[in-house]
Amino acid sequence: MIKIKDIAKSFDGKMVLEGISGEFEKGKCNLIIGSSGTGKSVLLNMRNFTDADHDMKAEIRREIGMLFQGGALFDSKTVEKNVMFPLDILTKMKPEEKRERVAFCLKRVGLENAGKKMPSEISGGMKKRVGIARAIVNNPAYLFCDEPNSGLDPQTSILIDELIQDITYEFNTTTLVVTHDMNSVMGMGDNIMYLYKGHKLWEGGKEEITHSGVKELDDFVFANKVMSKMRGK
Repeated sequence: MIKIKDIAKSFDGKMVLEGISGEFEKGKCNLIIGSSGTGKSVLLNMRNFTDADHDMKAEIRREIGMLFQGGALFDSKTVEKNVMFPLDILTKMKPEEKRERVAFCLKRVGLENAGKKMPSEISGGMKKRVGIARAIVNNPAYLFCDEPNSGLDPQTSILIDELIQDITYEFNTTTLVVTHDMNSVMGMGDNIMYLYKGHKLWEGGKEEITHSGVKELDDFVFANKVMSKMRGK
């Protein structure tokens, strides 16, 4: 579980987040939603351990898996080497142990035969799955996903959502997902935090979101449903 209290952040004197408190539960998909520019990704990335020593920083980083919006794969490394990268820099595992762990993670995301391919040889959906395999390779306690469906077609988006959800439940991770995709919200929103102009206006589950009573959230939900229908045409 992650607990936050009175989180605030400003850039160049402009307040981006103010008074954000809440809990993100273990073994559940915790979603942070809101319009672009409302502070979702800023909140996801607020981790301050600059005062920790080298070993402590490495330990903290091993506990965190990160799925980046753009995939952030190394173009010059094979799929296998991309997934192995966190093991190379954060562990002292033997080469054979690393290969076994990478093979397990690639199989878990359905890419057991793609290890020798380069990122340029695989689809956008496959790149996201490689990103997930890399994010879980250290068996993290916390999985952070920044707009995991960005740039994907609706069918692939559903597959990625289901994979994140399955991994969360299977490994009992505390998963945080930043998204503005209502299909994702309704599909895997165990706990949802809605941000509006840097403030938390609502928190609840997917069953409650359509009758929240919060005008800004109602407008957000309606606008995203319209956009989803338009993309589906």
